Amino acid sequence: MNGCMAAETEQGKAGAEALESRLRALGVDPAQVEEIFVRSGGHGGQNVNKTSTCVQLVHRPTGLVVKCQETRQQGRNRERAWWLLVERLEAARDRRRAEVVAQAEKERRRKRPRSRASKGRMLEGKARQGAKKVLRRRPGDD
Repeated sequence: MNGCMAAETEQGKAGAEALESRLRALGVDPAQVEEIFVRSGGHGGQNVNKTSTCVQLVHRPTGLVVKCQETRQQGRNRERAWWLLVERLEAARDRRRAEVVAQAEKERRRKRPRSRASKGRMLEGKARQGAKKVLRRRPGDD
């Protein structure tokens, strides 16, 4: 991968190519992603206290931040962080698409003509309401 995943991955070359193709499909340029290496916390003893094994990725265009400190190895955390970033970007893309489809479906249902039975019920209700109003009139008002 052009700079973002230079090291061999846990899944091998095929995993790196799969990640690269998913990034291309999303239209993500690795230059748009800022990699930050910080010290981890939690389990791992002296290793996590002394080395920067935690990987934080920031996708600048969307502002999405992914942080990974699952293992004691920076390389694995880096790979996992990239995969997490891709999954979250895909989820956001899918969510936007679903919202557009839902909005179109809502508009379609709103514009659909009423069925004959529905229209009949509506007109019956209006007739009943009109009859009530006739009874409310003051005597002598015609």
